[in-house]
Amino acid sequence: MTAETTSLALATELGQLLLRKKASITTAESCTGGGVAYWLTAVAGSSAYVDRSFVTYSNKAKQQLLGVRSATLLQYGAVSEQTVAEMASGAAQAAGASIAIAISGIAGPTGGTAKKPVGTVCFGFSIDGTVSTQQLHFAGDRQQIRQQAIEHALRQCILLLTAPTN
Repeated sequence: MTAETTSLALATELGQLLLRKKASITTAESCTGGGVAYWLTAVAGSSAYVDRSFVTYSNKAKQQLLGVRSATLLQYGAVSEQTVAEMASGAAQAAGASIAIAISGIAGPTGGTAKKPVGTVCFGFSIDGTVSTQQLHFAGDRQQIRQQAIEHALRQCILLLTAPTN
């Protein structure tokens, strides 16, 4: 299966799930540059659950469009679970969406540090106001890291939406 086929299959599955749940979704993306939103809207009929998404590449955009606090960015950096948590919450609120996916990472080939090497990607998910985060590390070149992040975000959102509630 190609990366495009995988992404479209995941976006289609997520879209069907969103329709069944009568839910809406938005994205707040940095290193993926709108890639998740691209695949969500590649599905025919996606206007039933996607109204808008945000590409917030700069810290300024994260603050202005999503309400990420400057203190969070200063203390933890743009690539942190704390920042993507605020990105997800802010995107859900700004879009009036029940679900938000936020992504911030270091796709490379430069920009990594010893603590946050190239391939470090943080994910935030807001589902009906409950936020969860995770940090992963992907290997490969810039495009491979971005593609892995997109696929992971779609897969993880499906898992979160299908997980049994306590």
